[in-house]
This record gives sequence, structure tokens and C-alpha cells, in this order.
Amino acid sequence: LLPSVYKEVSQAFNVGPVDLGYLTFVRNFVQGLTSPLAGVLVIHYDRPTVLAMGTVFWAISTAAVGVSRRFVQVAFWRAINGIGLAIVIPALQSFIADSYQEGVRGTGFGMLSLVGSLGGIGGGVVATVMAGHEYWGMPGWRIAFIMMATISILIGFLVFLYVVDPRSHVFSDAFDRKVLMEKRKGSKSIWRESWTAMKAVTKVKTFQVIVLQGLVGSLPWTAMVFFTMWFELIGFDHNASAALLSLFAIGCSAGALLGGVIADRMSHLYPYSGRVICAQFSAFMGIPFSWFLLTVIPQSVHSWFTFAATLLVMGLAISWCGAAVNAPMFAEVVPPEHRTMIYAFHRAFEVSFSSFAAPLVGILSEKMYGYDPKSIHPDSGSAQEAFALSRGLLAMMAVPFGLCCLFYSPLYFVFKRDRDSVRLASSK
Repeated sequence: LLPSVYKEVSQAFNVGPVDLGYLTFVRNFVQGLTSPLAGVLVIHYDRPTVLAMGTVFWAISTAAVGVSRRFVQVAFWRAINGIGLAIVIPALQSFIADSYQEGVRGTGFGMLSLVGSLGGIGGGVVATVMAGHEYWGMPGWRIAFIMMATISILIGFLVFLYVVDPRSHVFSDAFDRKVLMEKRKGSKSIWRESWTAMKAVTKVKTFQVIVLQGLVGSLPWTAMVFFTMWFELIGFDHNASAALLSLFAIGCSAGALLGGVIADRMSHLYPYSGRVICAQFSAFMGIPFSWFLLTVIPQSVHSWFTFAATLLVMGLAISWCGAAVNAPMFAEVVPPEHRTMIYAFHRAFEVSFSSFAAPLVGILSEKMYGYDPKSIHPDSGSAQEAFALSRGLLAMMAVPFGLCCLFYSPLYFVFKRDRDSVRLASSK
């Protein structure tokens, strides 16, 4: 929600892009540091319980951001929000990996991305539109945060009551909620078991390579939190900005599903390289699209349709890596019981490093390109500040996309060995 109302938060707390970038940095950095917690929890609780725990964390923190009166309070609750995401995302990814067969996992993760993106579109549009109004004497952006928190609490409650862990079907009753609770009460080796899983995951070469590319490949996506603010600085109103971001999100969500389907087909044709080819194509496409979006299209309200078409096609092309490649490949290189741990450690490394992108965009915009938050007109924005922000965004998008494409290359050599090792071990 927060990127959708950056402009309002900037005005409410009298802060600029650097400070706004630190909000994203704090959440992502804490999320990265605490992501291994998901791997530990899933060993000793069923995943619906873990998902409900994480949802409660982020719901409470989201509501707290909505009622915060000081910028430091917002930063604190954003950190708590990171803990909730750290718990939910790896547990959900391993849930999907166990729910789909090997040859269609790309489609499964693509569907997860599609549904998540549609929710993000809805939340972002609602927050952006509400931000321009007041409700019961409160700014609309604050009401949007409280409303989303209430919905999240309800969803977490429903997940806890009705969702069944697929491990309970595959592994008989070993992962039943009651069995896990009893096992947890009587176990004296909780941390020993967790430590063993952590060491096993971090030794996998495929994991190391994907984490390496993710360290730079996630930077552009973190930098994109400034898109809403950039469009509003160009002069677009809340509705026009929300529409542009919605089209980009639609493109990304559809692209994740499209990439998942294509990567599944490619993995049938080329079992050990098909997904890698798809990843490198998608990462490379980020370079020309970033250049065209941020430097070629005139930064004017008259360019709305050009921005819209570019963002839609860009989203379709650059969003394949996570759902179509990384997540399915992780599921193939570790035993099923270690899947949550590998997703958790992937988040830990990737999100922690990528959290630096948002502050860097702000620093580049202000220090190198002359962004001045005091010269912004509340309604019409500022062409000079929009230009400065776009150059900061370009630096944090085009170069990382290129490095990401390059860093996928070792997978052509290590994925086959890791996958065959797991299959050999499971057959014994």
C-alpha cells in the first residue's frame, strides 16, 4: 500500500525520497533477516497455522501505520510488517510447491503471482484513489491502511480454520496439526533439526547461484516503488497514476502466469536448461524497457497512453523469473521437508540486499540529479523533480537487470547435478 500513497506520506511527515526509501529499506531488511524464522516454524507447525501467524503480524502493523503520527513510528511498524511477510511468503511458496507436480509448478507459481498481483492492484488502486479524500475527518490514505488491516485479519482467521496442509496427504499423518503440536512439545532438538536443514540448503549450488542473481535482480523491483510518485510528479492525478500502476501490475501478473506456462513447456523440451533460458530472456528485456520508459517517452501528462502501453507490455516481459524459474527450480533441488527453508533463505539473502535499492534511488535523485522536495507543487507536481527521479530509477533498473541476466549462466552447469542428487537420494 505505502508506495501508492508516497506523495501523501511525504506531505504528511515532510519527508523526501530518501526518507521514503528508508521505509522500504527497513521493511525489506527486517524481512530478510527474519525470513529463516519461517523455515523453523514450518518444521514444528502446520503451514496454515504459520500463514495465520504471519498474516496477524502484517495486519496489526498495517493498521498501526495508518494511525501513526510521527515518521519514526511509521518506520517501526514497517519493520514489524517485514516480520509478517518473512513468515508468510516462504511458507506459502513451499505450500504451492507441494501442491503441484514438477512439470506444472511454473504454472502453479504463476497462478499464485497472478492472484497476489490482482490483490495488490486492488489495494493499490483503492489506496491511491482514497488518498485524495478525507473520511470522518481522517486522510484517506490512513483509512485505506486500517481497512486493509481488517481484511487481512479476516483472511488469516479463515486460513487457520479451513486450509489443509498438503504435506498431511503426502506424508500421511506426520504433518497433521495435532501430531506436530505433540512432537513440538516433546522435542529437545528443535534447533538442531532446524540447523541441519539450514546447512543442507545453503550448500546447494543452484541455491547459491539463484541467490547471487537475486541480489542484483531484485534491485529494480524494489526501486519501482517510486513509480507512483514519479507519475504524480509528472503531473498525473491520483486516478491516472493508479490506472498506470494497475496496468503495469496486470502485465506483471499475466506475465508471471505466461512465463510459468512457457517455462513448463521449455522444461519438458530442455529439462536442465529450459527454465534458465526463460529467466535470461525475461531479465534481459528489462534493459530496453527501462530505457524506453524512463528516457524516451516524453514526461508529460499527454503521454499517458504511451506510458500505459509500455508498462503493460513491459510487465508481460520482465516478470517471469520468480514464478517461472526460481521457485520451481528450488523445489527440485532439495527434499520436500526442506522446501520452506530454501525459500526462506532465498528471501533472507535477496530481500536484505535489495532493501538498499529504494534509499539509493532517493540518494541518486537528490544528490546527483538535483531532486528538491520543497519545490514540488501539491497538485501539478514538478517536471524537474520528475526528471531527477527518473534518472535515479534508470540507474537502479537497467544495470541490475543486465547483471541478473549474466548471473543466471552458471545454472546451465550446476542445476543438473543438484537435481540428480536429490532424485538419487530420494530413491534410496
